[in-house]
Amino acid sequence: MKYRVVMMYTEIGCFVVCISGWILVCSTMPTEYWNFSTVEGIVLTTANYFSNLWKDCISDSTGMSDCKEFPSLLGLEMYIHVCRALVIISIILGFFGSVLALVGMKCTKIGGSDLANARVTFAAGMNYLISGLCGMGAFSYYGNKIREEYSDPNFKAQKYEIGAAVFIGWGGSSLLITGGLIYSIFAGKEGLRSSSPPPSRPATYIIAPIQRPVPSSLPEKDEEIGQTRANHCFSKDAYV
Repeated sequence: MKYRVVMMYTEIGCFVVCISGWILVCSTMPTEYWNFSTVEGIVLTTANYFSNLWKDCISDSTGMSDCKEFPSLLGLEMYIHVCRALVIISIILGFFGSVLALVGMKCTKIGGSDLANARVTFAAGMNYLISGLCGMGAFSYYGNKIREEYSDPNFKAQKYEIGAAVFIGWGGSSLLITGGLIYSIFAGKEGLRSSSPPPSRPATYIIAPIQRPVPSSLPEKDEEIGQTRANHCFSKDAYV
């Protein structure tokens, strides 16, 4: 009973951690500050450039900002396409992981037997784990691209710095990986242990004792009686 209670609270904690990470990853999609750059000048001409996976924006010191979506999907650089795909996959897998976790957790009592719940929870953990890895890959790839451009002395275009959305994405992906890994370990052990057949006992054989035939003493007695009679017939008294 104690083990079941510990597992239930562990699943609830992992679910909260994974949901928090999934929400953080989702929040990076509409966030505009994936990268930013500041062009200093006089007060009225200071401009801030920032962008995300979907559009470029500019704002001045008066607070006015203007955004422009990327003009062509095919004209974008490859890293933008890769980051878009990975973030969308991360969000979708995190959603299905949440659904499976709600079905398989012991406190919900929806999945059925303990074995079925363990398998469903293991599937949820794998979804969360892959979701976190996809998100971590997307944000790391994007951040590394910005770092390479900023550190390259031959790069003549506008240089940017890593924005807040990338750091939020790193935090959310770390939560997804942590929660999904704990889900997978505990649910996987329980599912494998429940599905393994019980150890079979070795067959026991009862060896019956061999009963040897006991020789009868009746023939010996008959032989002795016959010998006595023969001696009596051939004795000296028989001829007198």
